[in-house]
Amino acid sequence: MQLFVNDLTVIDFSYLCPKRGMVGESWIVDVVLDGGLDEQSMVLDFAKVKRTIKQTIDSIADHRLLVPMANNHCQISEQNDRIWLDFSSDKGDIHLACPAQAFALISTDVIDFDSVNHFLLAALKQTLPANVEGISLTLRAEILERPYYHYSHGLKKHDGNCQRIAHGHRSPVQIFVDGVNDTQQEALWAKRWQDIYLGSTEDCCEVAALGLSVLADKITDDSHYGFRYQAPQGDFQLAMPKGCCEIIGHDTTVELLAQYMAKTLSAELAKHVRVIAYEGVGKGAIFVAG
Repeated sequence: MQLFVNDLTVIDFSYLCPKRGMVGESWIVDVVLDGGLDEQSMVLDFAKVKRTIKQTIDSIADHRLLVPMANNHCQISEQNDRIWLDFSSDKGDIHLACPAQAFALISTDVIDFDSVNHFLLAALKQTLPANVEGISLTLRAEILERPYYHYSHGLKKHDGNCQRIAHGHRSPVQIFVDGVNDTQQEALWAKRWQDIYLGSTEDCCEVAALGLSVLADKITDDSHYGFRYQAPQGDFQLAMPKGCCEIIGHDTTVELLAQYMAKTLSAELAKHVRVIAYEGVGKGAIFVAG
């Protein structure tokens, strides 16, 4: 007997890639369970499926930075539940020092659907009841017919996992100028924020002031932006290549990103602008300017 649940959850995360650097992503999760019937004549109650599987996936992958541990571009040290990470990419070197819960360390040389699938399944098999004989996951990106961008960020004022300094989303954007859908502007913003780190001015600091690894000692303020903040989960530090960043004068919540895009475009075009900015799949914010 099989039980399936489509669109069980969405994982919003960032991952490290030797070519693209830090990439924000949003993947939809579908699940199929194999097993015998329990005393309720069910493989597993739908409510328990959603609760148990979603909670497990969220706890180990959602709003984390996924790290390909077996990749030779990656170096990690860990002490007292804190991780120092160095990663080299074609976009420049990335350095972090954060609480361990900000990361998902995966034994692979590449972060992709298959490697993350295996990582999740290994954890899920420890949480399901005995009558569940097998489980399979499908991880997939939302099919989009309009421009989208991949962004990473951190929200220090958030009391949940959004406070982690390097998590992200794959997000479409809709822009209307004087009431007309402007696909050219959508494409321009998608290009502008392709694989971007969106940092807040108040979180910027000198790179030399960060407590990163010895490998990070050679980086300078000329090549990297430094970011640091204290949040409920601990002290978060990041050095990112400047070419991969856009610094914004306020927090990077989706509400304020929609406002930022609308106000920026309205000022540039001297027109009425409406922006629908998404945060991953099926949620977001709307702002009108001009």
